[in-house]
Amino acid sequence: MNGILNVFKPTGITSFDVVRLIRKISNVKKVGHAGTLDPEASGVLPVCIGKATKAIDYIMGDFKIYETELKLGVITDTYDREGKILKESEVNSSIDEITAAINSFIGEIKQVPPMYSALKVNGKKLYELARAGIEIERQPRPITIYDINITDIKLPYINFRVKCSKGTYIRSLCYDIGEKLQCGGMMWNLQRTATGQFHIENAINVNELNEENINQYIMPIETIFSANAKITIDDRFVKFLLNGVIVKDKALTCEFESGIMYSIYNNNNDFIGIADKSDDGVRLIKSFI
Repeated sequence: MNGILNVFKPTGITSFDVVRLIRKISNVKKVGHAGTLDPEASGVLPVCIGKATKAIDYIMGDFKIYETELKLGVITDTYDREGKILKESEVNSSIDEITAAINSFIGEIKQVPPMYSALKVNGKKLYELARAGIEIERQPRPITIYDINITDIKLPYINFRVKCSKGTYIRSLCYDIGEKLQCGGMMWNLQRTATGQFHIENAINVNELNEENINQYIMPIETIFSANAKITIDDRFVKFLLNGVIVKDKALTCEFESGIMYSIYNNNNDFIGIADKSDDGVRLIKSFI
């Protein structure tokens, strides 16, 4: 069994719980998810099975969309409502000031990840250090906030939709908004509604999956490369490409244009992988065989 599931993760379970369940249902050991959701967050969690696990980095590298609820006036050690309250303040900002503060984060910014995160420093996950009472300095990381749309304000709660790049921590965004408004803030609710082309409207709740229906929800690996040009090549060239050879034969290179990503198929219409053309010839970027 090979392919991708667009899974809806409910609150109350970890992303690895979802992987564990799908391993059991699919009877496949090689299963991985494409982007952790916190236990109390819900939403889209793409899960890759078998050879599709090779595509995890491509899915994770795509944009994310979140529906977020921020509570102003409270700071916790985890930046969300699961943590210990460190400080409470009055919220004296106007709606215009709040709107301006939130919108100021749109664009390419640098973000400090929260201590309660799975990022590793010297081989240790940050949340392991945090649970041991150790806080270390974290380096800001470049991220992109493509868009923020405020959907509701009922102070101290603010609801907004955010489209962002890989590596964005919405908990940190909520904390940073609170800091900018000088009253503190924490993430109250979070739902991921999209990871690239995987949308919540088409997601299957993990609790509804079973051995009888899982196959009908599995998408082929090449689904995530639907924007690529599609090309079928002769099996003799497939063999060279799979062996890491950059093919310069004009019988093949004439079929390719530079600067375009291709999904390549063999004569049996089996998806082989993704390839491109450079001055040196045609090369296989990633094999999914």
